Amino acid sequence: MDGRLQVFAGNSHPRLAADIMAELEAPLGRALVGTFENGETRVKLEENVRGSDVFIIQSICNPYDHHLMELLLMIDALRRASAARITAVIPYYGYAKQEKKTSGREPISAKLVANLICTAGAHRVLTIDLHAPAIEGFFDIPVDHLRATPLLARRFRQEVADGAVVVSPDAGGVARAEDFRERTGGDLAIISKRHPGADVSEALEMVGDVAGKTAVIVDDMISTGGTLGLAARLLKERGATEVRAAATHGVFAGKALKVIVDSPISRLCVADTLPLPADMPTDQIETITVAPLLAEAIMRIHKDLSISVLFT
Repeated sequence: MDGRLQVFAGNSHPRLAADIMAELEAPLGRALVGTFENGETRVKLEENVRGSDVFIIQSICNPYDHHLMELLLMIDALRRASAARITAVIPYYGYAKQEKKTSGREPISAKLVANLICTAGAHRVLTIDLHAPAIEGFFDIPVDHLRATPLLARRFRQEVADGAVVVSPDAGGVARAEDFRERTGGDLAIISKRHPGADVSEALEMVGDVAGKTAVIVDDMISTGGTLGLAARLLKERGATEVRAAATHGVFAGKALKVIVDSPISRLCVADTLPLPADMPTDQIETITVAPLLAEAIMRIHKDLSISVLFT
C-alpha cells in the first residue's frame, strides 16, 4: 500500500482505541459518530481519506446492534470517500455464538454479520479469538485471526509452578487449552458438558487428574459465567488445591460477576477486547491489554508484512 495510514474508531471501546493509538504514536482520525434526534446512527468523517489505508477499531459488543450499525456505516462512509483499503479491526466479534444451526428455524447470525461487513465494503478483517474458527470461512475477504493465548500464557507462566493442570471447560476448547499448556507446562484435563438451553451449561464428566494440583481453566469468553463456575466447582470436587482461570473476552452478562465472585476461582485473567464493568472486583479479576498486539498487527498489515510472528 502506498496510501497513508489512518485509524478511526466507533464508540464501543474508546479506551482500547486510545491505547492502540498510543502504541502507534499517532492521533485517532476525527469522525462524528453519534445519533440523530430520532435515534438513528449518524456517521460523518471529518478527515480526507482518499487513497488512504484505513482501519476502523470497533468491538461488536453491548449494545450489539448499535455498535454493529456504527461499524457498517463507518465502512460505507470510508468506501464512498474513496479510501484505498478498509480494514475492520474487531477485537470482539459479536453474534459469534450462533455459528451453526443447533435446531430448526434458527439463523446463523455469525454468517449474516460477516455478509453485512463484506457488503458494506470492508476489504479485510482483523479480530481476536473468534468463538468458532469456522467463522473465518464465512468471509469472502481476508481475515487476520489473532490469538490472545500467548499473552495469557505468558502471564500465568510467571506464577504457575510446574505440575499445574490446564483445563478445557468443553471439548470445543481443547486446541486452545493444549496451546496454553504447551506454553506454560503441566498436564491437560477436559470437561465434557452439554447445553440444555440458551446460556445454560451442565457438566457431565472430566478426563484428567487434578487432585492436589493447581487447575487453570482456559476459555475464549465469559458470558454468564455459568460454564466457568460449573467447571471450577467440579475441579474442587476432584481435589484441585486452587482454581484459576484465563479468558480472552470478558462479556460478563447478567449476574456473571457475582457468579465468579461466589465460585472457587481465586484469580481470573481476561483481555481488554471489551470494555469491562466499572464494578469489577480487581482483587480477583486481572486485565491484560491487547493494545500492543493490535497495534503491531495494524502496522504489519499496513506495511504488507507477515503477522505470523505474533503467534509465537
